[in-house]
Amino acid sequence: MKVNRRTQAERTAATRAALIAAGRKLFGERGFADVGTQEIVAEAGVTRGALYHQFDDKKGLFVAVYDDVEQSIVAQIAADVGERAGDDPLAALKSGMRLFLRLCTEPEVHRITLVEAPSVLGWSEWRARGEEFGFALVEGLIAAAIATGQAVEQPTRPLAHVAIGALDEAALYVAAADDREAATEQVAAVLERIVDSFAT
Repeated sequence: MKVNRRTQAERTAATRAALIAAGRKLFGERGFADVGTQEIVAEAGVTRGALYHQFDDKKGLFVAVYDDVEQSIVAQIAADVGERAGDDPLAALKSGMRLFLRLCTEPEVHRITLVEAPSVLGWSEWRARGEEFGFALVEGLIAAAIATGQAVEQPTRPLAHVAIGALDEAALYVAAADDREAATEQVAAVLERIVDSFAT
């Protein structure tokens, strides 16, 4: 009888995924400072040694959790805008910005990306990591808008930085608002006017 045994690489990947899932759940519920490593390993069903084999420390796990959340956000936005990008890149950019803001109001996403990450990672690293995930998508949509004559010919990189900066500030505004739904609508309208200013 053949026994299916997982390889070491598969076991390592499964352990890492379990730790990230546990960290995402716990950090999303209570924040970085209020979650201990013992809780994380218990939630993940692994040993403390496994945690430190995968990550240098709790902050290392948080970075992986943050990256996981950001990758999930970008994947959802890419799927959403992919359907419209060819016909109307600026409309796709507006739609992606709105979706980003909506996703940032989800409790787990809100807590990890907007409340915890700036303090745990530090402002500079938080900004740099955030741009690493969404920048190419934003710049690609701007480039497509220019290529189709929808937007004024100009360098795409600085314009993408400005758009990402405005989007990050909009998300932080929503995060601090008492009424996040109303705040989302308000800043989305502002972002759409900014995107409209790109047009020819």
